[in-house]
Amino acid sequence: PCGALLYSSHHFSSVILTESPNALIQAVCAEHSPVPNNDSPLQMQFGSDASTPEKATQRAEQLRAEINRANRLYYIENAPELDDAEWDARMQELLALEEAHPDLKTPDSPTQRVGAPPAAGFDEVVHPVPMLSLGNVFGEEGFRAWYKRALDFLELESAPMVCELKIDGLALAITYRDGVMERAATRGDGERGEDVTANVRTIRSVPLKLEGPPEEIPPVIELRGEVFLPNSKFATLNIEREAAGLSAYVNPRNSASGSLRQLDSTETAKRPLDMFFYALGYLEGAESPSSHWDTLQAINEWGGRKNEWTRKANTVEEVMAAIADAGEVRESLDYGIDGVVIKIDSLSLQRRLGFVGRDPRWAIAYKFPAEQAETTLKAIHVNVGRTGALTPWAELEPVIVGGATVGRATLHNKDEIARKDFREGDRVVIQRAGDVIPQVVEVAAKNQRPEASQPYEFPGTCPSCGTETVQIEDEAVTRCVNGACPAQFERLLEHFASRVALDIEGLGERVSQDLPRLGFVSNIADLYRLHERREDLLELEKMGETRVDNLLKAIEAARSPLLSKLLFALGIPGIGSESAEWLSRRFHSLTGVKDATEEELLAIDGIGPIVASTLIDYFSVEQNRQLIDDLIELGVNPIDDTPEPSADHPANGVRFVVTGRLETMSRSEAQNRIKSLGGKATGSVTKKTNYLVAGAEAGSKLDKAQRLDVHVIGESEFIAFMENGEIPVQPELDS
Repeated sequence: PCGALLYSSHHFSSVILTESPNALIQAVCAEHSPVPNNDSPLQMQFGSDASTPEKATQRAEQLRAEINRANRLYYIENAPELDDAEWDARMQELLALEEAHPDLKTPDSPTQRVGAPPAAGFDEVVHPVPMLSLGNVFGEEGFRAWYKRALDFLELESAPMVCELKIDGLALAITYRDGVMERAATRGDGERGEDVTANVRTIRSVPLKLEGPPEEIPPVIELRGEVFLPNSKFATLNIEREAAGLSAYVNPRNSASGSLRQLDSTETAKRPLDMFFYALGYLEGAESPSSHWDTLQAINEWGGRKNEWTRKANTVEEVMAAIADAGEVRESLDYGIDGVVIKIDSLSLQRRLGFVGRDPRWAIAYKFPAEQAETTLKAIHVNVGRTGALTPWAELEPVIVGGATVGRATLHNKDEIARKDFREGDRVVIQRAGDVIPQVVEVAAKNQRPEASQPYEFPGTCPSCGTETVQIEDEAVTRCVNGACPAQFERLLEHFASRVALDIEGLGERVSQDLPRLGFVSNIADLYRLHERREDLLELEKMGETRVDNLLKAIEAARSPLLSKLLFALGIPGIGSESAEWLSRRFHSLTGVKDATEEELLAIDGIGPIVASTLIDYFSVEQNRQLIDDLIELGVNPIDDTPEPSADHPANGVRFVVTGRLETMSRSEAQNRIKSLGGKATGSVTKKTNYLVAGAEAGSKLDKAQRLDVHVIGESEFIAFMENGEIPVQPELDS
């Protein structure tokens, strides 16, 4: 026997009892629609009047609106309006409508959340605006230093901030076109991610269509946020997996990552993923809000879920109070957090601050103290890095720390091992620094060593090539100085081909090991000779004609890289992506960098004595100079990716001094603008100064300029000069 309670206008109206499910369905439909249209199977099943296309369209629109509203109230506002039975009835009715009328199926329909057939793989997505990482601080002192640097750069006394919980999940970028979800992509390496649109459609807190009047929604907009698996749902998921005889997941973050990368989105639909939105990536055809706080409010109005804990702060003290509160509520939250993200609120100030390397200057992550655990140090191993640094690491008895299983951890360096007397077999304390990098902290208090225990002896020779190691005075790192060391070169080759460097597809970790070990390459220049050995490459295991030809094609494409990318790819100690750009901007060629003097290097903003000395030492080695010459001879012709100053701009050759406080930019920003147009920005007013740009509180430089009859201009005149070439007064330029 089967029964049903009929629910109407928020109360139960009647009870139906039947002998079979089919009879029950017919009885319910008859009760719901006493005069059915027998030509409409949809109406027979669910009571929808789809007798005409117009009525079917109207009913589908009504159902979509009701279900989307119910989803928002339930998943975002935590104020459910429909119970499960009502929601299910509407969903089943809409599914049947769309099945009977396929043309009614739309990308924003809630039926699209149930998943799609398995995909062959994930397409690559290039982010129009990179999804960069955040710098970290681990205490109040570090945060104060970051805030001071930001204010100094802006030349301001204060700047309002926004504090957000740092969700332990996966960053995601979702693009909406005309308000409808078009694409969702993972962060990946920041430049490129994976297209996971089908999977993200199954997340019920993610709007398939943005809410609000169409004229108030930008034609194209990308919203960014963090996908996570609630702790309570994670526990339930593991219970279900264990009951099914499957292994339990280690932690919610890994579970969320695995769920989001399922090729079969119907599997993702079974996982209770959730999402908080935290930023606007980019938009087209509309003006963005003026502040980050207003951005979050706009996203919420469009139907994106923001974290309600988020708060404003005007001072360091208010930020620290917010961080303390986050630490107190951390255990009561149904999702993992590992810190608080602090952002400068004004978007115009964010644009002025820009980025340093891959980190924004306008945001920082305040990380909570690392969690610790005890385990056994089974063995000590040593890796050789691409710069010759010998880095010791510990093989551990696996242990869970901060929700992740840790089986190996860093021991930092030779001196750290000796100072803390780490020995194989010891009971040790480990932690995940910043909740990410596992490290051995100390020997456990209750450690008991056998009599045969001996202090660890750091190798005096390179584990890879056997060369005697060196340790420079006042430097903690022990190095192998053999430039032909196989381990160094294998890692350098892998770095050279990585996405952040020259992005040579097909030259991954395994191939980077095989090519040197089998004698195909002994230095970077040999890569560009590989086309001569195509037939030999075909003999390699697991290569094959297609893979070999694709690799050679990718290497050929890397003959004309950006100069800054090539300088970074060469693995020169101390030269990161940002310093490589500075060198490219100053010298414009490989030869220019190779032959640079220490004085020329020190004249570059951002290059200090240590980096300058390192570069001079690197190019004093004949092997390295020969490598540059070989690359040039082989046709590796890097492109200067820094535009030449405009020769025809009126600022070209003009001497400026900037003083005082400017309203729309800092002095350093103004000086960079001058240099980009070929002008000269100096720090002292002399008779050769053509313009003094005077902001508020200009001081003694203004007095001196007036005495020397130097032309003084204000900020608005300076901006007009830089942007439009409008010369306030054309002084006679000194030669």
